[in-house]
Amino acid sequence: MKNVFSSKKITAMAALLLSVVLVLSACGSNSKSSIVEGKTNVVTSFYPLYYFASEIGGEYVNVVNLIPAGVEPHDWTPKSQDLSTASKAQLFLYNGAGLEGWTDSFLKGLPNDQTIITAEMSKGVELIQGNPEEEHDHSGETAEEHAEHEEHAEHDEHSDEAEGAAADEHDHEHALDVDPHTWVSPKSAIIMAENVKNSLIQVDSAHKTEYEANYEALHSKLAALDAKFEQELSKTSMKDIVVSHQAFGYLARDYGLTQTAIMGLSADAEPRAQDLLNIAKFVKENGIRYIFFEELVSPALADTLASEAKVDTLMLNPVEGLTPEQEKNGDTYITLMEANLQNLLKALQ
Repeated sequence: MKNVFSSKKITAMAALLLSVVLVLSACGSNSKSSIVEGKTNVVTSFYPLYYFASEIGGEYVNVVNLIPAGVEPHDWTPKSQDLSTASKAQLFLYNGAGLEGWTDSFLKGLPNDQTIITAEMSKGVELIQGNPEEEHDHSGETAEEHAEHEEHAEHDEHSDEAEGAAADEHDHEHALDVDPHTWVSPKSAIIMAENVKNSLIQVDSAHKTEYEANYEALHSKLAALDAKFEQELSKTSMKDIVVSHQAFGYLARDYGLTQTAIMGLSADAEPRAQDLLNIAKFVKENGIRYIFFEELVSPALADTLASEAKVDTLMLNPVEGLTPEQEKNGDTYITLMEANLQNLLKALQ
């Protein structure tokens, strides 16, 4: 059995994966609803906020989620009809921390006379700083490879300076300076849910009592989920997880795990051949039994790495959105995170 992949094989698989990601990002049925008169209309940027707002708002709100089922949020940008919907709402909730690179231009596109209140829901979460996509470990490179990398980096820096004025709204996918995946940790989700509650009260104080009661019910569910993660993961003999997308930094930080990712903070960030060689070696040397893939991105590269290292794959869902099937089955943030915990326990025992 070979100890490592060939660079050509890895590069080819990376290219294949990226092409599949782009195809997936264009798919998915548009399941969002419309503005409803007589209710507080809340527009959310992606699924976790939709879930929190729906649970806390209850019968008094109409929640419109911008991103359709089955679409990876890193690849989504709003259309003119989304702008039209938001202009008629009372509240717009977004994650922040760099997740929605389109937010500023989106808000600037709203009519000047609109009264919608906007709020960043990751506020109060201790953010994980740094961009691992730009901070690769080059210890495994030859002198020639390192010199070539430095040359490319210098060229990119000059290009960025020359083209900075022309940067578009997709630049955040390759220039994240913090980890935006706050909601993947139940501890962060508790903070975000409280932010949702406070925002709802701000726009509809008449139903403050109801919103607070609904929040307490949701808080109990999230606190129980948090306690379960803490108790169960503290018992595992292993603490390393290998994931396809670096979306589990907050979960790892909050529950004593260490993640090694095939791809970076953006789900379509291109992995380098040397990084993949190092991951394959890491898996073999550390007794890793599973490589985690995620719902809305092709598992092709994770499957190939798992096959080479003679290990299996498991789902670890970043809960960035629901698939149409999950929508139909009534899955929620809570049920998906509970499934994540079970798969983590299976991999780490």
